[in-house]
Amino acid sequence: METTPAFADFDLAEPLLQAVQKLGFQQPTAVQLAAIPRALARRDLLVSAETGSGKTVAFLLPTLQQLLATPTEAYGTRALVLVPTRELAKQIYQQCQQLLEFTSLQVGLITGGADFRVQQTLLRKNAEIVIATPGRVLELMEAQTPDFSRLEVLILDEADRMLDMGFSQALQTIAAASNPQRQTLLFSATLQQYGIIKIAEKVLRDPEMVRLNSLYDQHENLEQQVIIADNTAHKQSLLAWLLLNETFNKALVFTNSRAQADSLSGVLQGKRVRCGVLHGEMDQKERNRIMALFRQGTINTLIATDLAARGLDIEGVELVVNFDMPRTGVHYIHRIGRTGRGDTSGITVALVQASEWNLMINIERFLKQNFKRRTIEGLEGTYTGPKKLKASGKAAGSKKKKLAKKAAAKKGKKR
Repeated sequence: METTPAFADFDLAEPLLQAVQKLGFQQPTAVQLAAIPRALARRDLLVSAETGSGKTVAFLLPTLQQLLATPTEAYGTRALVLVPTRELAKQIYQQCQQLLEFTSLQVGLITGGADFRVQQTLLRKNAEIVIATPGRVLELMEAQTPDFSRLEVLILDEADRMLDMGFSQALQTIAAASNPQRQTLLFSATLQQYGIIKIAEKVLRDPEMVRLNSLYDQHENLEQQVIIADNTAHKQSLLAWLLLNETFNKALVFTNSRAQADSLSGVLQGKRVRCGVLHGEMDQKERNRIMALFRQGTINTLIATDLAARGLDIEGVELVVNFDMPRTGVHYIHRIGRTGRGDTSGITVALVQASEWNLMINIERFLKQNFKRRTIEGLEGTYTGPKKLKASGKAAGSKKKKLAKKAAAKKGKKR
């Protein structure tokens, strides 16, 4: 008879097992089962795991176990966790605090938007583990504050997103300033992205690759729908109907630009949708205010761009709407990964107009599955798809039209 895996099987220190029990963790997730034993064996790891898979505990528990097992009086940060955004850093910091409840270890939070001198002081107080964003760590390094010469563990969480945000050189600089004998754990939603293997080769030593999620998973807990729209105004009407009539706890709406997010927020608020907007131009105080309203349920819909939503890990999201189609399958996976986690179910709806048809087809081919076509009674549009389709399902004749437009533009310039 097979036994159910338990956290006690990892031979963790009693204070960590107490914390795990208090947090109500019943049994390890797939990524925890795969990563924790390997990390405890001091292997460098290259892990493919989605947001919501339990990866935070997968890297925190073995790291904290190592710090507890080898106490030291030496000065300097012993473990550093680098993440793409302030919000994610704060979430990991809070979870780390919970896991450390029955220990004397200290954790520090280092991100932009907070007082620089206060963070310098925090580092001087010698927190054993630091959760940080790369940009602020570089600023502190320029001020010669952090000491990573005794670093035992370096963790890069959501490395693909940090690369998207232009942090490749920052990660290499921080790694180069760290103890060369350290252990390095790299977690990413995908190992397919350009740059992930390249950065891994530079900062990891003979890593073991752990592939748990695949970007090609069928997302069985998700119903992925598409509604064909005539234009932006039609999309707005469809979205308002969904947010006012679907049953959900929280909803995320994605746009491809800040301007679209702001405009959409105004339209929806005018239709009495309880929504807020999140984008890169907001100051940290306003971002925190919006996120607090969303978590508390004062607003139940958050409109965001991909950049603004990076690193957000929010429980209770049951509906994700792509108001604008994402540009790639990888971006699509990141968006819909906010719902349908674990044993919970969710719905994703893509609103697609003529100019986005081929994007939709590309994403369906990337996922190796088709979206469920849907219409809303009373809001049916006149556009139902291209008049002619290629064998691939893409709109036929689109290249000819583009070439004709380019030729016309060139003629106009010559005149």
